[in-house]
Amino acid sequence: MSFDTLQKKIWDLANPTVAGLDPRPEHVPPAILEKHLAAKGNTLAAAADAFYEFNCGLIDAFCDLVPAVKPQSAYYELLGWEGVRCLKQTADYAKAKGLYVIADVKRNDIGTTATAYSEAYLGTVTVGGTALAPFDFDAATVNAYLGSDGIVPFVETCVKYDKGIFALVKTSNKSSGELQDMTVSDGRTVYACVGELLEKFSGDTVSPLGYSCVGAVVGATYPAQLTELREKLSHTFFLVPGYGAQGGGAADVAGAFDEKGGGAVINSSRAIMCAWKQTGNGGADYQQAARDEVLRMRDALRSAVKGL
Repeated sequence: MSFDTLQKKIWDLANPTVAGLDPRPEHVPPAILEKHLAAKGNTLAAAADAFYEFNCGLIDAFCDLVPAVKPQSAYYELLGWEGVRCLKQTADYAKAKGLYVIADVKRNDIGTTATAYSEAYLGTVTVGGTALAPFDFDAATVNAYLGSDGIVPFVETCVKYDKGIFALVKTSNKSSGELQDMTVSDGRTVYACVGELLEKFSGDTVSPLGYSCVGAVVGATYPAQLTELREKLSHTFFLVPGYGAQGGGAADVAGAFDEKGGGAVINSSRAIMCAWKQTGNGGADYQQAARDEVLRMRDALRSAVKGL
């Protein structure tokens, strides 16, 4: 199963870090950006080419240290179709380097539209009798707040193609509590209800390592809720955003892991991508800076999480 693959990579490296690849032009070292602007002018195509070179350089720098990367689709869509091309190329490059690729797309709808989203990111589309994989990500993030009508089509695609999804449960943003912390008639929070619902209808997909194909997005910025949900959702793999630039630290995410040090992957994006901005070398050392930040994060997590 897909999350078993991810977990084995985490154990092999003793590192549950997922590196977020969320580039903007200002995140790219000037020499890389200027090279592509010189070649194609001040165009979206030039920016997309710069993003791709930057991403490949980052992947080369830490592919032997991290099990996974997580490109956020919005930063690529910002560049139009050229950016979406870059997203696909980045995913392919990462997979060729042995990394597990999580597409942070947070898509969803119901019925056939949900099926189309799931097939686009995780499955195939048949063209002239040939099944073609548009993106072929290993996993994708989805919005769980449409209920089972929006999740079941993704589960079906996951089972068919051995993929995974991470559904939004308790998100890292400050205003998440405006809705997610509300209580229902029996006193449970909305986020707890969503988590329990996800585990309930994905129960027959539990893998040999004990994880269903439906994971949960639970933010590092809410460590108490993270620990609470880990205790309740024994078969759910967690994707934990909010580490680093958003304020979460190693101690905050320790509650995401089970007693074996498994069941979670911790995302850091800007702290890794933009580490070069802290060295004073103008980006010439962006690869080493990113690698050093990954090592710092890995060591902090190893110190905080039993079993790593």
